[in-house]
Amino acid sequence: MSAVVAKCYSAGTSRGKNEGTKQQLHEDLKTLLEKKSYLVLIDDVWSANMLENIINALPVNEDSRIIVTTRFHSVATTRREGDIRRVTGLDDKQSQTLFEQAFAESKGSKDVTIVWSEFSATTAKTEDGDGSVHSPSRQGSNSVNEGSKYATVPNEVWRMCGGLPLAIVTMAGHVACNPHKSLKVWSDVCSYLFPESGQDHRKELTQEEVGRIISYCYNDMPAEIKTCSLYLSIFPKGHRISRKRLTRRWIAEGFVCEKHGLSVEEVAETYWNRDGGEDARSAVVSLRRKIIRPVEHSSNGKVKKCIVHDMVLEHIVAKASEENFITVVGGNWLMQPPSSKVRRLSLQGSDSKRAKDTEKMNLSHVRSVTMFGSLNNQLPAHLFKYGIVQVLDLEGCTGFKKHHIVEICRMVLLKYLSLRRTDTKCLPNKIRRLKNLETLDIRETDIVGLPNPICQLERLVNILGGNKQTRKALKLPEELKKRKKMKALRILSGIEISGGSVDLHHLTELRKLAIYKLKTMGGTASFKDLISSIEYLGGYSLHTLVIDDESSEFIKSLDDLSYPPKFLIALELYGKMVKLPNWMKQLNVLNKLTLSVTALRTDNLKDLSKLEALFSLTFSFRAKEQDRQTLAMVAENKLYSNGKVTVPEGGFKSLKLMCLSGFLLPLLSFSRGAMPELERLELRYNMLEGLSGVENLAKLKEVHFTSDAKADEDTMTKDIVEEMGIALKINGKKSKIIVHQ
Repeated sequence: MSAVVAKCYSAGTSRGKNEGTKQQLHEDLKTLLEKKSYLVLIDDVWSANMLENIINALPVNEDSRIIVTTRFHSVATTRREGDIRRVTGLDDKQSQTLFEQAFAESKGSKDVTIVWSEFSATTAKTEDGDGSVHSPSRQGSNSVNEGSKYATVPNEVWRMCGGLPLAIVTMAGHVACNPHKSLKVWSDVCSYLFPESGQDHRKELTQEEVGRIISYCYNDMPAEIKTCSLYLSIFPKGHRISRKRLTRRWIAEGFVCEKHGLSVEEVAETYWNRDGGEDARSAVVSLRRKIIRPVEHSSNGKVKKCIVHDMVLEHIVAKASEENFITVVGGNWLMQPPSSKVRRLSLQGSDSKRAKDTEKMNLSHVRSVTMFGSLNNQLPAHLFKYGIVQVLDLEGCTGFKKHHIVEICRMVLLKYLSLRRTDTKCLPNKIRRLKNLETLDIRETDIVGLPNPICQLERLVNILGGNKQTRKALKLPEELKKRKKMKALRILSGIEISGGSVDLHHLTELRKLAIYKLKTMGGTASFKDLISSIEYLGGYSLHTLVIDDESSEFIKSLDDLSYPPKFLIALELYGKMVKLPNWMKQLNVLNKLTLSVTALRTDNLKDLSKLEALFSLTFSFRAKEQDRQTLAMVAENKLYSNGKVTVPEGGFKSLKLMCLSGFLLPLLSFSRGAMPELERLELRYNMLEGLSGVENLAKLKEVHFTSDAKADEDTMTKDIVEEMGIALKINGKKSKIIVHQ
């Protein structure tokens, strides 16, 4: 039986998607699955009508199976011929184990021992007058995961969750963020939430009772956390929320303020940091709160995207509507039209009827507009006449027309504008009207250059352009190069430098400089200016530097820097480089490093092993086929160490992730004691010469192979995987080997 995994992004019972799109999906499913046996999982269905539509779109096959999950009995009984199975909760042991795991994650430490206790008069005596526990009692309790730190929690806390993972994890995060609450307080919480259950806290919970737990955890949070939590209702059910997108929007909305000498960007970053002090402990999206969960991490180990559980989001959306904080139109939520002025508007797919309802809304005070799907029949015509919108986020929207960008330029109070992945072709000169603009996101659009008037936007902090995958780049306006404008810039990403003067010395606030296309020859003014600018900015605030050098001349010249950029946290250098700059080994705070696969040499690895803060190391070559010169360079690199590239013993004290990507990857060997902290190894290739010594990686958890060759022709991967599996088994290793085709 072939298995097909299909992700269907619907808008509940909304007719926001046109019939043509539905018909195309129907035809695609028929083409893919007809005359085949298949297994399809449809998760968390809310509507019986929607379930019928999906099942009817699947071709009939007696050997195929459809699995549906739902929390609604009416949906489960839609089809009488179905085999209905009621999902049971976790048992006591599983519930307690999950609570402990979630609690430890929220604490950010594995060295936490939970001392479980049955609350009684005996345990109450261990409390001080203020109710804090000063000495955890072990009487009548079971201690787990012996460690150096202790936390005393009554068994009632996890028992009352009825074996439901969402309730258990949410309570664990809540308990972890309230370390000073006493046993009596926690026991009182249990009694408050379920007064009717008496001592029998171990029972199956209804949706209303799970909502009670979620509501309590929400209401107990500080005010600033609630504000940021309510903001999550802007995004549709199941949406993968970008960390950077969210933090930039928080800043534009004024939810983040400067604290303790930190900029707003730095304060916002602590919200995602487990070790960020009081700000991190009280931040809504801190993973400790369990309000959201990470679903994707960047190569530097930070959260890249996260998601909100449906039931948590349902509660947040209801609160946001109740407080008139956000108005959601379309999507999965049936919200009553606001009786007063709209503050923040989220359009999540709408039919013509809802579009008319939106037209009737009072938008005179709307300060934030976010759209998903198509602009057709969604964008209120009278929206643009009110000039107080501060956040306009159209990321991924289709149907963008020329008149839209003209109308956007009337929103003179805009601070955040995202046109990412829209059909935008260019920016008009009228962009100069947006004097308050701080973030301009035009990535993955057809915009290839910035107009000169944009240099008049002195408050602009972030310019995000180009396409990271295709390396399509954004040309800078001549005014920026000549007149030293836009001194507030912190991020200048996805740009092209191809000639003329490129003096960036005045951008002393710049944190990130990403050059996706560099066409400049040695000895030219632009070449010298850029070298001088990088050297100068490296002594100020420059933390991230990305350079894609087609000729490789500029990359090679970096060795001549008099003052290396010692404060770099992330460095990406693309080009046919072999020798590393001498100063690279001095980058003591470098966390992420990406180099061309032509720099994959034994001697280079030995030098890089001295970078004690390095978390992620990548060697890649972006072209699908490496030219003869590149292949020759890769082959020559092996000659320096007996036909293979060897990872030396020791060093790499913090390295967790290593990625290798290229048409041809040379034989790589790991010495005994190499990369002692490495947890994940990723390889992508057309040809892989070999891999040995993986069993020497003490903490390796996963090895990923991704071959771009045809599956039936790729015998090399099969042989390497078999040999690796045997070697790992002999050495008692339990590392996972995952092959992607």
